[in-house]
Amino acid sequence: MKAFTAAAVQLNPAQGPLVAASITANAEHAAQVVRECVAATRAEVVVLPESVTTGFTPGIPVEELWDLVSEVPGPIIEPYQQLAADLGIHLCVGTYRRGPERGVVYNSAVLLGRDGAVLGVYDKTHPFWSESSQRGGWVTPGTTVSVVETDLGTFGMIICFDGDYPELSRIQAVRGAEVILRPSALLRSADLWELTSRARAYDNHVFVVGANATGIDPAGVIYFGNSHIVTPTANIIARAASHEGWVAARLDPEQALGSLTQGSNIGQGFDHLRDRNLDLIRGHRAELEGEAKTSFPHGSAIPSC
Repeated sequence: MKAFTAAAVQLNPAQGPLVAASITANAEHAAQVVRECVAATRAEVVVLPESVTTGFTPGIPVEELWDLVSEVPGPIIEPYQQLAADLGIHLCVGTYRRGPERGVVYNSAVLLGRDGAVLGVYDKTHPFWSESSQRGGWVTPGTTVSVVETDLGTFGMIICFDGDYPELSRIQAVRGAEVILRPSALLRSADLWELTSRARAYDNHVFVVGANATGIDPAGVIYFGNSHIVTPTANIIARAASHEGWVAARLDPEQALGSLTQGSNIGQGFDHLRDRNLDLIRGHRAELEGEAKTSFPHGSAIPSC
């Protein structure tokens, strides 16, 4: 990995019902803000929020959402490809994309190269319960992991609620990911947003660049932003507020694990990947792969007051 500047950009989606004009407006607005960000920061990698092309909660039937979006590559991502090529940057874009049949929609992160080419596509493997097609929502879960090698370094991609599942980020780290990009439209709390990004960064000694939505989506849901950049020792080196805009930071591999704690003269000797107890993991493989659920009642099972 080379040292480079990364930026997380948070944007307000177009207001009102989701229609084709909303997608055009979102692309034009994203291009304007990303251009301003790159001019100000010289970022070489920019991460946009989850479903930045449409806003997170579409507020329309999944069949209509399928009609509005496209495959990737395809019209839904083309304006962002042109933007990446114009600026000569790597751009990570959160978007819904068409599946093979009408009504099958994936929540995807697309990594674009400096020439605008699609370098990798990741489909959210852990949709939040309200968006999952398995629970009446609009997103079909993905089934694969994406790790992309570039001239800057090796990137993994997770999306929002994926950050609650340590196994996914661990697979990416074992495959060589040095930076995990996390487009998000996280609603639960800023504390959980920060906690999960810091944990995944520290678990795997990777940088995490998390771009969270802000503003109001087509269904009227409000997001809090707080985009951030986290070091492999779990330090947040850039944090946004709720305003539209960006945060940026220099990611330097030579300093990533240089000390036990931020600014300390004590060196770090351990490595969470190298030091895994593989015998323990192999011995409990069946349990790790087995179905499970918490013993505590979920909120939906508790009578309301």
